[in-house]
Amino acid sequence: MSSPDERESYKLEQEHLTNGHRDHGCCPDAISSDTSGSSTESDNPKKELHQREVWSRKIDFLLACVGFSVGLGNVWRFPFLCYKNGGGAFLIPYFIAVLLGGIPTFFLEVSLGQFMSEGGVGCWRIAPLFQGIGYACAIIVFLLNCEYNIILTWSLYYLFSSFTAVLPWSHGNNEWNSPECRKLYAEKPVNSTTLNLTSVGTTVSTFVTSVVNNASFLIDNITEGTAKPQACDPVTEFWERKVLQLSDGVDHPGNIKWDLALCLLLAWIIIYFCIWKGIKSSGKVMYFTATSPYVLMFVLLIRGVTLDGAIDGIRYYLIPDWQRLQDPQVWVDAGTQIFFSYSISLGTLTALGSYNRFNHKSFRDSMGFAAVNSFTSVLAGLVIFSVLGFMAKQQGTTVDKVAESGPGLAFIAYPEAVRQMPVAPLWAVLFFAMVLLLGLDSQFVGVEGFVTAVVDGYPQHLRVGRRREIFIAIVCVICFLIGLSMVTEGGMYVFQLFDYYSASRIVLVVAFFECIVVAYIYGIDRFYDNLEMMFGFKFPNWTKVVWMFITPTFTMSIFIMGAISYSELDYKRKLVTYNYPSWAIGVGWTLAMISVIWIPIIMIKRLYDAEGTLQERFIACTTPQLKENQIRKGEDLSKIKIISNHYIKENASQQDNLLPTYASCSGSVNFDKSPTKL
Repeated sequence: MSSPDERESYKLEQEHLTNGHRDHGCCPDAISSDTSGSSTESDNPKKELHQREVWSRKIDFLLACVGFSVGLGNVWRFPFLCYKNGGGAFLIPYFIAVLLGGIPTFFLEVSLGQFMSEGGVGCWRIAPLFQGIGYACAIIVFLLNCEYNIILTWSLYYLFSSFTAVLPWSHGNNEWNSPECRKLYAEKPVNSTTLNLTSVGTTVSTFVTSVVNNASFLIDNITEGTAKPQACDPVTEFWERKVLQLSDGVDHPGNIKWDLALCLLLAWIIIYFCIWKGIKSSGKVMYFTATSPYVLMFVLLIRGVTLDGAIDGIRYYLIPDWQRLQDPQVWVDAGTQIFFSYSISLGTLTALGSYNRFNHKSFRDSMGFAAVNSFTSVLAGLVIFSVLGFMAKQQGTTVDKVAESGPGLAFIAYPEAVRQMPVAPLWAVLFFAMVLLLGLDSQFVGVEGFVTAVVDGYPQHLRVGRRREIFIAIVCVICFLIGLSMVTEGGMYVFQLFDYYSASRIVLVVAFFECIVVAYIYGIDRFYDNLEMMFGFKFPNWTKVVWMFITPTFTMSIFIMGAISYSELDYKRKLVTYNYPSWAIGVGWTLAMISVIWIPIIMIKRLYDAEGTLQERFIACTTPQLKENQIRKGEDLSKIKIISNHYIKENASQQDNLLPTYASCSGSVNFDKSPTKL
């Protein structure tokens, strides 16, 4: 229990830091930096905690959300799902998923972080029994950080390889090419900067004829796990034989590819220096990384729509196939794409929201973000499918035969198209620069989200001196070491395991629990009062129905349908499909469960540490733990636990023991004497 002197001292500190401002006549306004950093520990005056940062400008938050969530998934995953599920017809379930799942959950996470001024773990003090949600999110985003930087590694490799007069994947006269490929594609001047369209067309015609003549021979020699001989295509061979040096399977890891390892190291060095000074440095970087990809996308779109056959790709992309709407898998793909694209249930949105000022109008940012995200997906689809239409025209086939999913769309299909264009190196540099910039801000905001969750949990250790910078360096080194397993000769198989299992449908379960906890445990009415405290007006009652019923029902329905249609992971290469062994599937499920398992673990531990009957323990563990500036007007103090910033600072490392010791009292709070009202 806090003594009266402690409570009075805390009130005086709050009034000093907020300059006497009160919000909505019921509580102090949020301050520009966390009060835990405004004082020193009495027993060690030299150990001063740094203040918790806030965004320098209002637009920084929106740019951070756009930079993190708008990324490579918009470039390859959305276009692939669109043509896979009926072209334009896919847009119908997609936008329904935006309204029912994307925007409500996005705003829930952002506003919760803004209200609590805590990262992905600390914000769940609104119901400590379910704080495992925060731990699950932190682990998911950590695993994604390890995986995502591999894509940046490949992008850097291709970018460096593009600074040449002749693209290395444009011909078969390289040391890594197979004898068959050397024989068929020995000539180099396919993408010479001096070529005109006529010469390109002639070369492409020769290329297509060669592929057609050898197709039956290749297919006849495909066995269950291998192809004899390897696919005779210089683009594929550059990807598999040069970049990846792909082994026979996940059980053949082979050696580390040191050229990729150096690119991975460079990627992590870039990430570190983007975020090592916190959001003040990363916010400035995002002015460039979040906006410049759109310039490059428009340049590529203008080039794409002028290519012969581009209209065929765009028509395939946009014309709907209405019968596909009857397939449940279309709705599953739409729902999972929204959660994937909006970066929901990763804890990072909560961390980004926690750096907002208390009265920041984040609801407007949520709507703006949804518009930008969906616009980017549609724009990226136009860029990709205009190029795929060109490829289909040149090869005399249909669009669905040339498009590939996943990394293959960025590192096989597009390089294939680029090599057939005049001045090919220029377009290759522009494309991979765009991919790199799209990935960079997603990656460093993801790392920032994980770091925020840990630093908020242990501020007395990590907000002192340069310890935060050192901790970020340690995180980057650990992720780099884990990433080394994905730059071996069998690294692509490991990457696919991380990509398929570490997040995927698990985020739907986490989002379901988030809605349930806020709506039914913390209380939807209390949460609505908190929103009114921040924004100064009441939200319409119909939005309660969304968080209480529609969004949780939608997320769980999508998860159940996805579980029913679940198929084990395989790796679809250009001509063969690799089926993972049982033990690798087990590793994948371990990656999936290592995050969500913390939800029941924390619940059991909280209940075990509490005292009393099971009902009393449940009530104690679900009682919100709030600071005085977070208490709504008329709140029954017997139903909350009041904590001070001093107590959080001194005891953050002992969070599991907080429940019995917070100050609480009966009655209701009333701040009618506040000096300033909105």
